[in-house]
Amino acid sequence: MKLVISGNPGVGKTSFVQTLLSELPFKAGGIVTQEIRVMGRRVGFNVRDLATGREGILAHLHHAHGPKLGRYRVHTQDLEEVGAAAIEQAVDTAELIVIDEVGPMELTSPRFIIAVRKALESDVRMVLTVHRTSKHALAYTARRHADLHLRLSQNNRARVLAQARELFLRQSASSDR
Repeated sequence: MKLVISGNPGVGKTSFVQTLLSELPFKAGGIVTQEIRVMGRRVGFNVRDLATGREGILAHLHHAHGPKLGRYRVHTQDLEEVGAAAIEQAVDTAELIVIDEVGPMELTSPRFIIAVRKALESDVRMVLTVHRTSKHALAYTARRHADLHLRLSQNNRARVLAQARELFLRQSASSDR
């Protein structure tokens, strides 16, 4: 089962993924990304390896080097050494690969792109969040490989969560037979 979640910025894709993970009985690997806030102001994003808890900076306002996207500079080293490495490891060891998110910042890294492609080609269960407007080839590939593509909104969060949970559990039960 490969599930792609998309939605507008701020709709809660990361929170959705974290809630789904807490309700599924699978050993998860991969990444989640979250805002870095200082005094209520977003100054960047971090990337966290789900299997090890290791964290790095994905992008930051005050980072001097790396690709610039909007107000932020991507910290390519952490993206690759924490993010891409976590996905590579998850392909070999996890029961559920999580990739939050396939978005413009992450797509600046060739290693990240290769890791996501490898994950998509694997037989491991997967949850990906995809930037809603991405026209990058990898975003199209993720949507095409998905068994299900759900668009998250404030109004459908509970229904979409229940649907995703049920699909993963049903698929797990049928593969256990």
